[in-house]
Amino acid sequence: MSACIAGTDECTAICDVLGMESSVKIQTVVFDMDGVLFDTERLCMKGWREVGHAGGYGKAAEMGEMCIGLNANDTRALILSECGEDFPFDAYMSEISAWMRDSIDRGGLPVKDGVREILQYLKENGFRIALASSSRRESVMRHLERAGLTDYFETVIGGDMVKHSKPRPDIYRMACGELGINPAEAYAIEDSPNGIRAAYSAGMQAIMVPDLIAPTEEMRQLSCVICKDLFEAKQYIEEKNQ
Repeated sequence: MSACIAGTDECTAICDVLGMESSVKIQTVVFDMDGVLFDTERLCMKGWREVGHAGGYGKAAEMGEMCIGLNANDTRALILSECGEDFPFDAYMSEISAWMRDSIDRGGLPVKDGVREILQYLKENGFRIALASSSRRESVMRHLERAGLTDYFETVIGGDMVKHSKPRPDIYRMACGELGINPAEAYAIEDSPNGIRAAYSAGMQAIMVPDLIAPTEEMRQLSCVICKDLFEAKQYIEEKNQ
């Protein structure tokens, strides 16, 4: 695969020539949550650093971006491999979670621009919509309910429902399995490299909407398109659905 810019003739031409997408119109979209629907990754990274430095865990405090897209099991393995087996991982993560809950309670849940517009378009046009997040399902549902978005999603898969989450494809395969569809006939909308790797490995059409981490050449190869925001992702899907 090779990425291109949404909304351009060149994009359509390149995709058609490379055979990047099925001739069948794709009618399923699986969203990531953090960094795609909600601006929670930025908030989490701030909490990760503040809690880490306040507790004297300088090395861990700077590892947040490495853990974007990982579930708790894989985050634990990564942190302990770098900080030692005696690192108080559970206490550290609990403090970060408490910090985030307090921040959201005080400032509200930051919803990304274009979320309601793309979800409403998909719903009105008969798309099947799912969510596959590395966060715990309980946390995912809490965020969706708080934002009033729960009813848009036919199925919701959390990172605690698989042993290994992104960048492995398990979570996306589970989401597609729940929907009873072939992964090749679904878009995955992701912001992180680990998420794009997972969607690509699952055989899906990956749409990257970068958040904290800028796209690399690898991401351009694994994504069918890179969009600046969800409005552009919506435009891309609309054009492909005509």
